[in-house]
Amino acid sequence: MNPAGGEKLVFRYQTEYYYDVEFREREDTFTVALIRRAFPVPVEKQFEDTLMEPWLEEPQVFAAVEAGRELGYLELSHEQWNNRMRVSNLWVAEDCRRGGVGRGLMERAVAEARSAGTRSLVLETQSCNYPAICFYRKMGFSLIGFDLTAYSQTDVERKEVRLEFARPV
Repeated sequence: MNPAGGEKLVFRYQTEYYYDVEFREREDTFTVALIRRAFPVPVEKQFEDTLMEPWLEEPQVFAAVEAGRELGYLELSHEQWNNRMRVSNLWVAEDCRRGGVGRGLMERAVAEARSAGTRSLVLETQSCNYPAICFYRKMGFSLIGFDLTAYSQTDVERKEVRLEFARPV
């Protein structure tokens, strides 16, 4: 794979849980709760993304490689307007997960964010990507927001709400 741009990454994961969004709006109050619930049976998800998209600001790609094999990719973008470093992609080969590759790439993201003088590292995932949510929380990220219609008008019903996480650097 050539991370120079235009390369597609296929993301696959299995999840047993999702965060159900309960949202209530009244004239004087907004109430939101994200409640972990179990799927009736484990769910497999798959999607594609492309490295080095033209809309990214100052994109950078880092690879974890061993014996010529690509174990993972990290893509970062420095968002100038708010001085944050965005993890736009973090991909780890399925057979390498839980082996430290993701941790190593995320530690590189923190180092790059510090070196660039950004104030935080941010990323997005979906409310159904429970394995990623657990990983990001272990890496020091906290939930900072959500978008109920980022992917479709039925994200809540599909159990696939965009969640934004951040950590200071």
